[in-house]
Amino acid sequence: MAVTCSSPAQASERVDVNASGVRLAVSASGRALVTYRARGRTFHLLVWGAVNARPPSQTVRQVHFRFDWSGGWKTSHRLVWKHFKNRCTKYDGPELVYALAACKAPDGSYWALQAWQPYLPHRGYPPWLPRETEWELHVSHWTGPLAKLGAYTDWAFNGQAHDLFGRLTYLDNPVYGFGIGKDGAPNDRYGRSLYIDTFDSAYGPGWKRETSISFRRGSGAFCYSFWPTHDKTLPGYPNNPRPAGNGKRYRITVEGPGVTPDLQWEGAGLHDFNPNSRADVEYEQRMDSVFMQFLGNDKFCSTQR
Repeated sequence: MAVTCSSPAQASERVDVNASGVRLAVSASGRALVTYRARGRTFHLLVWGAVNARPPSQTVRQVHFRFDWSGGWKTSHRLVWKHFKNRCTKYDGPELVYALAACKAPDGSYWALQAWQPYLPHRGYPPWLPRETEWELHVSHWTGPLAKLGAYTDWAFNGQAHDLFGRLTYLDNPVYGFGIGKDGAPNDRYGRSLYIDTFDSAYGPGWKRETSISFRRGSGAFCYSFWPTHDKTLPGYPNNPRPAGNGKRYRITVEGPGVTPDLQWEGAGLHDFNPNSRADVEYEQRMDSVFMQFLGNDKFCSTQR
């Protein structure tokens, strides 16, 4: 099991929700213009001042954007967006998930806009509030390689439960924060949550949100096992039993560190563990070895085998 978070971290790259008509432009000076409609209005957002990500530090702040929602009036005392000259060219960078727009700036860096649903209810429960189906729009700016999200399927507790574990790194440094809020989500700009979806599970056909948890401090790793549960974030608690959500496939979505793009991992699920199967026993032993490399020194996850 793992500590769950009921709301996403407030990442620096968050722009808005339920945006339509999204467009991206970048000037010769490296300032981006994000144009979109939301709540019946058109927005012209200027974005600048950050690229990539810093390794975790308690003394140096993580990079974050500067936003001008007035289209330039607040910072330049004129409507910059009206005369904004786009110098961004065709995107030729790494493949992105949930991309709405992406381009290559004159200095060779990349900008992108992505939108996905971080607020879906846990345990495959149907959304019951408008906020839970919102599509959150993110902006990113980077050079070089993206962060790497590695994940593994496994069994835990002598095969009693299906299990996922892995690690998020950026430029070979683990990605993690230094604090967790009451809702289980990171409360600083370094921390990141991961959002686990399960496919064709006991919750029903198709993709369903299983949970969201945080990467572990120090290691940038995570561990999660699937059990029947009573989720306090859902209606009817504690009289709301939900089955174990292990499925045929899994996907994990993560907000990129700093102002880098959001990432996703997807992989096949496992059959139930068979202690009489040599293949299952050997696979479990191999995964235990990898698990201990990532999480052997973690006070919580090291007990979840």
